[in-house]
Amino acid sequence: MYELFQAVLTSEEKTALRQFLLILDNSEKCYFLRNEILQAFTNYCHQSEKPTYFYHSSSLGTLIHYTHEIILEDENTWFVVRPRIASQEVWRLTVDFTHFDLMTPKAFLDVSDRLVNRYQPHILEIDLHPFYERSPRISDPREIGQGLTFLNHYLCNQFVFDPQYWLETLFQVLQGIQFNGMKLLISDHIHSSIQFAKLIKPAITLLNAFSPDEPYAQFRSHLQELGLEAGWGNNAARVRETLELLQRLIDTPQTYILEAFVARIPAVFRVVLVSIHGWVAQEDVLGRDETLGQVIYVLEQARSLENKLQQEIKLAGLDFLGIKPHVIILTRLIPNCETTFCDLHLEKVHNTQNAWILRVPFRDCNPEIINNWISKFEIWPYLEKFAQDAETELLTQFLGKPDLIVGNYSDGNLVASLLSSSLRIPQCNIAHSLEKPKHLFSNLYWQDLDKKYHFSAQFTADLISMNTADFIVASSYQEIVGTPDTMGQYESYKCFTMPQLYHVVDGIDLFNPKFNMIPPGVSETLFFPYSQTEDRNPQESQKIKDLLFQQQDDYIVGNIDDIHKRPIFAVAPITSIKNLTGLVECFGKSQGLQTRCNLILLTSNLSVNEATHPEEFGEITKLHNIINKHHLQGKIRWLGMRLPSKKIGEAYRIIADHQGIYIHFALYEAFGRSILEAMISGLPTFATKFGGSSEILEDLQTGFHLNPTDLERTAKTILNFLDKCDANPEYWQETSQWMIQRIRHKYNWKSHTEQLLLLAKIFRFWNFIAPEDNDARDRYMETLFHLIYKPRAEEIIAQHQQRYTNIYK
Repeated sequence: MYELFQAVLTSEEKTALRQFLLILDNSEKCYFLRNEILQAFTNYCHQSEKPTYFYHSSSLGTLIHYTHEIILEDENTWFVVRPRIASQEVWRLTVDFTHFDLMTPKAFLDVSDRLVNRYQPHILEIDLHPFYERSPRISDPREIGQGLTFLNHYLCNQFVFDPQYWLETLFQVLQGIQFNGMKLLISDHIHSSIQFAKLIKPAITLLNAFSPDEPYAQFRSHLQELGLEAGWGNNAARVRETLELLQRLIDTPQTYILEAFVARIPAVFRVVLVSIHGWVAQEDVLGRDETLGQVIYVLEQARSLENKLQQEIKLAGLDFLGIKPHVIILTRLIPNCETTFCDLHLEKVHNTQNAWILRVPFRDCNPEIINNWISKFEIWPYLEKFAQDAETELLTQFLGKPDLIVGNYSDGNLVASLLSSSLRIPQCNIAHSLEKPKHLFSNLYWQDLDKKYHFSAQFTADLISMNTADFIVASSYQEIVGTPDTMGQYESYKCFTMPQLYHVVDGIDLFNPKFNMIPPGVSETLFFPYSQTEDRNPQESQKIKDLLFQQQDDYIVGNIDDIHKRPIFAVAPITSIKNLTGLVECFGKSQGLQTRCNLILLTSNLSVNEATHPEEFGEITKLHNIINKHHLQGKIRWLGMRLPSKKIGEAYRIIADHQGIYIHFALYEAFGRSILEAMISGLPTFATKFGGSSEILEDLQTGFHLNPTDLERTAKTILNFLDKCDANPEYWQETSQWMIQRIRHKYNWKSHTEQLLLLAKIFRFWNFIAPEDNDARDRYMETLFHLIYKPRAEEIIAQHQQRYTNIYK
């Protein structure tokens, strides 16, 4: 970057830079973000009659396109540049325009504090870099999120470099695998890695004497005499294949051999999935406050995990010993459960044999049970006690320790971190959607927002859990490091300020192999193509069709005059981020869309009288006003009711029957489960370009990505698709088929679960190799928990006691 800055300062472009910054200064603002910078530069080039190449290719134009933030101070101008993904630099331009200086993160955080008049000279600095600097790390930004592949290569290279050490490591890891005190794989009679390596070939020779399908029970005693216990396979062929893989791994380490061998090792039997906020149950919860995708996700993940673990246990020959998988969804018990089952202590997950929802109540400091539902922004003071109580419950239910704990969302990840630390078990984090990047300047103005959102507790919890996690699962590349134009969710935790609380100078190593992209699946029993008529109930289809197009109800607004128009369908909770108001405004402003389409919205509510919080009240009011302003009666249907997933799935298919389209118009979307559901149903789907959701459609023409801030272009994009459908009757069908195949091939639970369990096993090896750095890092995180997080959480308790004096009675 230094050469680029010098090229600007040592050429005629220096004058252009001075003129451009003067324009920014005249706007009476001192902080500019990327979109504002690019727009201002566009206007400058136009007003100054600069040639086209100047905007795109000049040194100044290149610098501006790399710049994500500009801060104007009295004496200096600060540039935050991002020359490539996952790489950010801060440069200061002196007031005399003579030179640019590369600045430290601390200097930038200080100037950010001064920007909001909350600078203090001495402030806590959080720096995680020392705990990662000796760890192997990915070098190519394009490979971020492929930690499993990286570790496989790294471990195989170490096998080649120091075969004796790595044979000993392999032996120690395999020797430690057991179930309820029962030794698996290697018996106590084998005392060294050399002894272990020498018995592999005799075992293979022994197995050659048996027919391939000979059950394990028939030759178990022969293997035990050699020192091998159960777990290598369920028949002679399977055991021999596993031992041959092990021998090949020792002789000629290759990544595909390591992955194939580790995938066969039975190391995971009991799994905890932590999902706390919202209403976690199987009936009558979807559409309630903060309850939608995460409940569907965790239930489907539990079913898929149990199914995969059953297969692994059977193939390993362990069902012979009566070993069964056990999956628990850990959530909160809510005594005042309304019409849900959230007050049940234990509930079996439908269509499983041994997967359960375990509910543990929140308790206050008295300790009395908290009876009512609490928003995800308010639950932070209860999580430590919840984790302690949950640990006792889990040990009772499992009759031992779990093998893996998976956190979901910020609250679930913190509880997973606390449980992992106490039980000494591997921890996986799945953030889904971090709040910090969703709320612009939320860290900079945290003191103004904390009474409502308590970001100081949440952002600290995020830092703790993402750094203590053994591995992190992300749904998309953008979730980790964004795009060349936008910062990733995790990347936003790399360097930031919480003025007058702390500075994060290095909050997470984005190149660490703990980051892994494993997109979720979608339940194909609930969501499947509209063309699978044999799986659809005609009576149910007719009911849903009437509901969508004709039925009159207190919870439905609007009639459709012409049901033969192509329907535009949207399903979303009513929040400003989901931007249904923007979609209706876009429809209302486009005569072309109104002429050719009907708009159908499905939300959980449409009455301001039933709004549960101010944001929902405001969005509902806006929606009604926009409908009236544009006179959309006869062209729009708005259903404000909670439908079970099965009926939502049929609603997608009904829209597809009418060759409609689906639109996800969020201002930002970390991923977007409804996009998967609509696509697998066969609906041509348009999604916001901001966030990870754009990756779902990345292999299709760019015409399916929408900019929700540009309503005119959005309407043109949709109309362009409709024109193609009119010109070519097969185009809608071709697009529909592409959508279906995209989801089936890339977004399925089978692949998700296989990769998740493989990661858990690989990191079992990794944690055995490098425990010292992890221990030091974990002590650091404990310090942050006790000295920063807990005091912030205790302030929330004080607010609750003041605000709701009778809530705990």
